[in-house]
Amino acid sequence: MFARRIPGLAGAVALAVALTSCGSSDSDSPAGDASDKSGQKTREFTVGDEKVSIPADPERVVATGYAVPTLIQADAPLVGISSWKRGEPMMDSEEKAAYDELPKVAGELASETNYEAIAEAEPDLIVLGVPVPVLGDIDMDRLKSIAPVVAVGPMVPSEWREVSRKHADAAGVLATYEKAEDAYDAKAAELKKKYANALDGLKFGHVGSYGDTSKGTFQREFNGSWGTNAAQDVGADYVGKPKEPGPGSKSVSEYPSLEELSDSLGASDVITYSVNTDGSVPDAVQAVLDSKLWKNLPAVKNRRALPVAFTEAATYGDAMKTLDAIDKSFAPLLDK
Repeated sequence: MFARRIPGLAGAVALAVALTSCGSSDSDSPAGDASDKSGQKTREFTVGDEKVSIPADPERVVATGYAVPTLIQADAPLVGISSWKRGEPMMDSEEKAAYDELPKVAGELASETNYEAIAEAEPDLIVLGVPVPVLGDIDMDRLKSIAPVVAVGPMVPSEWREVSRKHADAAGVLATYEKAEDAYDAKAAELKKKYANALDGLKFGHVGSYGDTSKGTFQREFNGSWGTNAAQDVGADYVGKPKEPGPGSKSVSEYPSLEELSDSLGASDVITYSVNTDGSVPDAVQAVLDSKLWKNLPAVKNRRALPVAFTEAATYGDAMKTLDAIDKSFAPLLDK
């Protein structure tokens, strides 16, 4: 239910949203203080300015968008999910099996919501992991008539951490989620220590995979974006900011023309670039690598252009794979 971001207006809408729909459990309302009509214990969960009464222990959860990989990995009691094609390459065999087996009650887009299928799944909680603008394509009243709805979406890519925590909290699997979070934090801290001296003072730049080859543009990502946020946890600093920052993803990335490669990345000591999970290079990135201007960049001449896989990780489980990829890519910097 959350489409892969593309350049232009659709891309801006996809992540141009503040966490106005963020949810959190209300610590002043302990589970068990209330019950719904069926007698199921409930608790209050804050979603934006609204307090939603949700099951204290959900038993049948429908998840969409960003909530899908998080709740699969946290072993939530899922009975239906949206399609999440962008995350399929990052799934291990067990996760992929669970993903394939679960009924798909929505497609990649919010407009592809199948309300009848959701109702047939008989959920006691619906977790929507989509940005607020996309919610306009959903009949929220109809969904709320089926089950309580928690809608939590990100503003910028790096906010998958906060968003996924809220999804896990709502679904009652926070303890499992926190184990993955702790494992990630420990590994990131280990790598940050390992590369502390090597990365000290280096200015990083990143080429993302969302450039538009038909328009001759490439994606430059800064701190907080898809290809940079995990590397930041290791100590990399992607200096600068978009020339014309906008809402959402436009605050952490921009789309210069290929002719602007030297101006955009010429001052970078190290340039990382997104590759697919199998190491192959996306077309939008290959167009950059094939450019004569790319070959003349100081970082490229100094062999400090480094590929990084799993840059679209949106869960701690997936981000562990990103850390592995970063460790492999950053290893040559230890010899500087």
